[in-house]
Amino acid sequence: MAEHNLTGNLGEELAADYLKTQGYKIISRNWRFGKNEIDIIAKLGEILVIAEVKTRTSNFIEDPELSVDRKKQKFLIKAADAFVVNNNLNVEVRFDIITIIIFDDVNHQINHIVDAFYPLVR
Repeated sequence: MAEHNLTGNLGEELAADYLKTQGYKIISRNWRFGKNEIDIIAKLGEILVIAEVKTRTSNFIEDPELSVDRKKQKFLIKAADAFVVNNNLNVEVRFDIITIIIFDDVNHQINHIVDAFYPLVR
């Protein structure tokens, strides 16, 4: 497996563990709808949380959350809508970004951006 895939997998594992310690219930991981994927789907109370995880090593150039651009947001919104419809849910949906910076085998930093973006109403 490529190094960036290993880094991404580790970041998603760290993010899921972090969310659990914060009282979230993990519903699904790596949920796919066509080409669109949601890294983590969780619940906090009655809120369905769609979490995009971005993991970098300490030598990153830009802040990881900047890679969740409008195009990526549209993909996440489309996949979240499909998840809600497919599961016949009537819940509030929130979009979060979790960034993980891995410094070495032991040290990492987690930043959880709650309500990172909102779907545009058209």
